[in-house]
Amino acid sequence: MSRRAPALSPSRAGDFRQCPLMYRLRVVDKIPEEPSAAATLGTLVHSVLEHLYDRPAGERTEATAWAMLEPEWRAMLAKDPGLAALHEDATAESAWLAEGRGRLATYFTMENPQRLEPAGREEFVELQLEDGPLLRGFIDRVDVAPDGSIRIIDYKTGKTPLPQYGHKEKFQMRFYALLVERLRGRRPALLQLLFLKDGGTLVLRPSDDDLAQIEFEVRELWDEILGAARAGAFRTRKSKLCGWCSFQAMCPEFGGVTPPLDPDAVERSLGVRPVGA
Repeated sequence: MSRRAPALSPSRAGDFRQCPLMYRLRVVDKIPEEPSAAATLGTLVHSVLEHLYDRPAGERTEATAWAMLEPEWRAMLAKDPGLAALHEDATAESAWLAEGRGRLATYFTMENPQRLEPAGREEFVELQLEDGPLLRGFIDRVDVAPDGSIRIIDYKTGKTPLPQYGHKEKFQMRFYALLVERLRGRRPALLQLLFLKDGGTLVLRPSDDDLAQIEFEVRELWDEILGAARAGAFRTRKSKLCGWCSFQAMCPEFGGVTPPLDPDAVERSLGVRPVGA
């Protein structure tokens, strides 16, 4: 099997911005992380919403989505039995599934899937920027109107961020807008994030300046990543988000010991080799 070319996705861009060491441990060292209940719930709800659109329009009801939830979960468990450790017992699992039903119930207050026919679901997008990084990602949903107008939809199973936050989500959606414009030859008219915990919506209408700024940001960020790789130095960046990090045992900020950097792993992951290695 051929090796995938080094690339930048919105999630990995967010990792490096949050903490270069966390990025290194995920991308270069590929340290396994224990799944979290919240992230797994997000994956489950996304799967239900993706496959809901496999049904005829008349069957895309809240009851159908609810009925799909547990079978989708059992399918996830069959692929990864380790996920069973997320729940102490059947009661905890039932409460967790009830949270999923709550997210789906909120979704049906925000959209009527019987009136939608997506042009793409979990759509893989990949674009090589000239003299820049390879960009890639998965878009939850792409809608195309009869007049050709494009809307990008992203489902978030958390709550709506406060106005002073949400930078990561906005970056992600503008990142996708840049890829879609280059790949489809038409700029998305609307970028819409649906927050399924509280029913909030974030709407963006990308402009020339927005996409020029995103292209500048991803080029600059990729240069920073390659600079860290060549120097063999992925520094820590301590913040309030450290409390959710699964790598504290390997982080010097918390008394942990970072494993030695493997130059071959750097080259495999990022296409460059640390100087002197």
